[in-house]
Amino acid sequence: VARDLRVEVGGRLDGHGREIEALDPADIPPLPGGVDAVAVCLLHADLDAAHEQLVAKELAARGLDVTCSHEVSPEFREYERVVTTVANAVLRPVCRDYLLGLDALAREALVMTSEGGLVPAAEAADRPAALLLSGPAGGVRAAAAVALACGYPDAVSFDMGGTSTDVCLVRGGVPEPAPSRIVAGYPIRLPALDIHTIGAGGGSIARLDVGGALVVGPDSAGAVPGPACYGRGGEQPTVTDADLVLGRIPVEAAFSGLGRLDAAAARRALERERVTADGVVGVVDAAMERAVRVVTVERGVDARDLALVAFGGAGPLHACAIAGALGMRAVIVPPRAGVLSAVGLVCSPRQRELVRTWPEPLEHAGVAAALDRVADEAVALVGGGDMDTDVEIERLLDCRYAGQSHELTVPGVDAFPSEHERRNGFARPDAPIEVVGLRVRARRAAPLSPADLPPVVRPSVRGPEVVAEPDCTVWVPDGWRAEPGPLGAWVLTR
Repeated sequence: VARDLRVEVGGRLDGHGREIEALDPADIPPLPGGVDAVAVCLLHADLDAAHEQLVAKELAARGLDVTCSHEVSPEFREYERVVTTVANAVLRPVCRDYLLGLDALAREALVMTSEGGLVPAAEAADRPAALLLSGPAGGVRAAAAVALACGYPDAVSFDMGGTSTDVCLVRGGVPEPAPSRIVAGYPIRLPALDIHTIGAGGGSIARLDVGGALVVGPDSAGAVPGPACYGRGGEQPTVTDADLVLGRIPVEAAFSGLGRLDAAAARRALERERVTADGVVGVVDAAMERAVRVVTVERGVDARDLALVAFGGAGPLHACAIAGALGMRAVIVPPRAGVLSAVGLVCSPRQRELVRTWPEPLEHAGVAAALDRVADEAVALVGGGDMDTDVEIERLLDCRYAGQSHELTVPGVDAFPSEHERRNGFARPDAPIEVVGLRVRARRAAPLSPADLPPVVRPSVRGPEVVAEPDCTVWVPDGWRAEPGPLGAWVLTR
């Protein structure tokens, strides 16, 4: 936000949310011309929203679209709160019209959020910043459900599409959450699934850098022209071209809208760039292995205890190599793997996570009662009542040792030392623990689950074997076998 577009107002709260100086809405100066949307971010509004509400009422009366920080991200740390609020203000004029128009077309329209839950379209229209990472979230939800049904509650979802690969740790059947994410270099402090993304997909372009080293991605050939083998004018070699040359994609297979792929064009593209198919696949596999390590080994989780759930159009082509390198227990290929994110959308719960700053970090009395109040708000947002047993509630605390600048989310203060030791390798038994935030997740079970969808029947397969399905291609390497599992999934083991 340019400096001439930043406007100050009077009024002041102290660090406990108590008013020091009143705010008079009449003192709000005129805004520069050409402004359509405003982000209102006042100091300590996470503790008391009264001043922000006064400013918002005045600006709305002037015909402006107003986003308040206490409505979007009511947490301490004003920089992150400001950035998140500004992002929401930038997005809302565009997203709001679109989503409200969509809402009018159906009896009920629900929208996936970054945290992997569904909210009404009208609510999503008010908080579009909560949708920034919603794309991969549906696939993670479905992957977790399929892995749990197959007997693997602890897993990593592995979604490899055309331009990127998304991985997420799943523990106890639940995708790992994150209180905030970096998007386009900016900290967005809204709940999200802890999905790690790299620029590696089927369309990722292979090339030699100035030092002669083979590089794959993050640039992508996209859908048009796409890989050279698509026959749409693409000349740069991609991962898909390498997979086709290696025989991982059947030469005789016909794909909807593409027909048969052109293996000769793929070879020419690789030769023109002076790279080999083995080299391209080896480099992209190594990059994706590192991505899985980020969400497992680097967080103190042994990958050998996990299954890898492979989906996306290209995920099942590369999953066995990744799982083999990390010694993972199995690879699971869900039914409808190429469109699993869509499956996740119709099988995800209504969910809302609320966060509130706790103003007295070392004073824990009253935390339980405050959590109950926040839980009542969250339950109401997912459409539940006081006696509603269909709503699952999770009460959590953001805690840290006194003097630390980062916190961990735990079920209670007593759970903090062990979680700190698991994540950081040590605990401080005598150090006081601060509670800095209250966090409540309320979710209402989805009306559908993957088990409710039409069945998919898969045979047993022994590698080496390529299986082309309508929405993905599965590569079963030599020494691996694929056995049919629950819900029509394949479970691949060595």
